[in-house]
Amino acid sequence: MLSNAQALVIDGNPASRTALSMMLRDFGVGNVQQAIRAPDARRLLEHRRFDLVVCEYHFENQAMTGQDMIDDLRLAQLLPMSTIVVMVSSEAAYARVAEAAEAALDAYLIKPHTQQALAERIQQAMARKQALKSIIEPLERGGYEEAAALCQARCDTRGPYWLNAARIGAEIYLRLGRAQEAQKMFELILATHALPWARLGFARTEYQAGGIKQARRTLESLLNDRPGYADAYDVMGRVLLDQGEPQQALNSLRRACSLTPGSVARLQKFGLLAFYHGDPAEALDALKRATALGINSKTFDLQGMVLLGTLHFDHGDPRGLGHALRSVAAVRATQPQSARLRRFEAILTIFSALQQRQLSEAVQATRDLLAEIMAPDFEFEAACNLLAMLARVSAREVRLTGLADELTVLADRFAVSRSTAELLCRAAQGMAEFEPLIRARYAAICTLAEDAVSQTVAGEPRRAVLMLLERAERSLNAKLIDLAAHTLQQHAAQIEDAAALMQRVAALNERYRGYGTQVHLGGTPAALVAPAGSARH
Repeated sequence: MLSNAQALVIDGNPASRTALSMMLRDFGVGNVQQAIRAPDARRLLEHRRFDLVVCEYHFENQAMTGQDMIDDLRLAQLLPMSTIVVMVSSEAAYARVAEAAEAALDAYLIKPHTQQALAERIQQAMARKQALKSIIEPLERGGYEEAAALCQARCDTRGPYWLNAARIGAEIYLRLGRAQEAQKMFELILATHALPWARLGFARTEYQAGGIKQARRTLESLLNDRPGYADAYDVMGRVLLDQGEPQQALNSLRRACSLTPGSVARLQKFGLLAFYHGDPAEALDALKRATALGINSKTFDLQGMVLLGTLHFDHGDPRGLGHALRSVAAVRATQPQSARLRRFEAILTIFSALQQRQLSEAVQATRDLLAEIMAPDFEFEAACNLLAMLARVSAREVRLTGLADELTVLADRFAVSRSTAELLCRAAQGMAEFEPLIRARYAAICTLAEDAVSQTVAGEPRRAVLMLLERAERSLNAKLIDLAAHTLQQHAAQIEDAAALMQRVAALNERYRGYGTQVHLGGTPAALVAPAGSARH
């Protein structure tokens, strides 16, 4: 019922903002709030649930557009799918807004518009949301399997709004790692019309299924037709990075940022990639801009602040480093149980101690972090931060005994692919003796995986699984865990104790599967499958 609806109007123009608010009240909307700037609106949307959002696309003298704000909120899983978003734009912004609205299942209006036009868009969006309510409700409470099954049934029967259900279902399948089912749904959508977001979705399924070359070709074709499609550049960046072309990946993300200069998420992704593979000055600029736009927002990931603090340390900037440390400490105080935030604070505290020449404190804190390498919640992100910090500790001629042994353990755990091994090496820049160590450990993991495949081909799948599990239980390497699981699934009939071995695999997955945030490139463009209210810190 509109009388109980909570609405938010976001517009920098007082006359336009007032007119839109009056229109909504005339429609019977019970509660209408207003916001003048996108950052102000973002704070409201992060902390309150609105049924309807009417947002201006362009804000005078502001880098962030209304679409940038909505995209960041969806990517950070902070905007419920049940919320109706109506974007209002000028004719000049029509193409971008229309494409975004189409992908987000909401609506758009071109100025000048009539009260009737606004009413029609809202009514159409409400009808669509109502028809999809049985899918949206389990989705927003985290019932992904249930929602996926409902989407599949809607597609199979060609029920009301089945194309929208197919879009949602494909995104859920991607989230669940079921690329083949996602691909089938995107194929259904593409059979009706060559929608840009469906072509992008198809590329993402190809990538997730391991078809990196095919994904690249699909993306190249899409970007040739739609050179302004920022979401496609995000995914292309990840594909190029996996293909060992970091400079091309940087170019792709640089293009995405130029198209959406007010997107906090994209600036952070670009800053992250530039930190490891590009120009430190460009990384510093991107991370500073992301911080200025998003530091007080839940859309801002504090990993960006860790890298920014690291760059301030490199530049001998105690003020900048101090600001980064205080920012992380302030958030950690609200989440004292977060191991991730504790490690962020520890890294920056070590840099601060080094700046102040408190070497014994820095060494002890470093030792404490090294002792966590095999902890269940110690992830790939933490490994990269640790290596980047150790490179700077070593540059200060601080000697840590036994470091080679500890970094061997780290490499054995986290060198799971060519791209992760390369990123570990980039993080360790400045410790030249450790880059060959990381590459050698990754080569050893690959050799073991190849030996296991050879054993399976030779008719000895159980021997292959035992070999993989023995090493996986010592190293916690996810490549070996995955290969053991795959071998068991494919050859269970030939392995008498397959169920017991699968339990060992499941135990490893349950405790240690969070091996890699890796470099966050090309995630779900509209975060359609995200539950509401999930914070990124």
